[in-house]
Amino acid sequence: WFGPPMSALSFLSARLMEAWLHGHDVTDALALARRDTDRVRHILVIGVRTRAFSYSLRGLTAPTAPVRVELVLPSGARWEDGAAGAADRIEGPAVDFCRVVTHRRHVDDTRLALTGAGAREWMLIAQAFAGPPAPGRRAGQFPREA
Repeated sequence: WFGPPMSALSFLSARLMEAWLHGHDVTDALALARRDTDRVRHILVIGVRTRAFSYSLRGLTAPTAPVRVELVLPSGARWEDGAAGAADRIEGPAVDFCRVVTHRRHVDDTRLALTGAGAREWMLIAQAFAGPPAPGRRAGQFPREA
């Protein structure tokens, strides 16, 4: 395993994330529609927990200011994390957040609404998977979904 130490539960969640993101690659390559479920919440948790990791991969110090994350799961249920009064916010579809933190989409090609420079900075360098810092997708590489 290449990456930081993790619990058995986190390790299993990471494997689910890898299966999801590589499945995403297949549906992109074949231009197939995806049907995501609320199980993407496992990826959300990893995405939020790896905020500081994303900065450290690039030799940067992670900000201490909180970022509020308010996402809507495929079922319509809400998923929230972070201080309710945080100035920096990320809001929108949970699947779009997952696409960004797994480098399947550039944040500008998603329906995520970012408030504050800290939220945007994080989404531009977010990386929920182990390994060296990866460049991610270019803006416009995939059409923005409606």
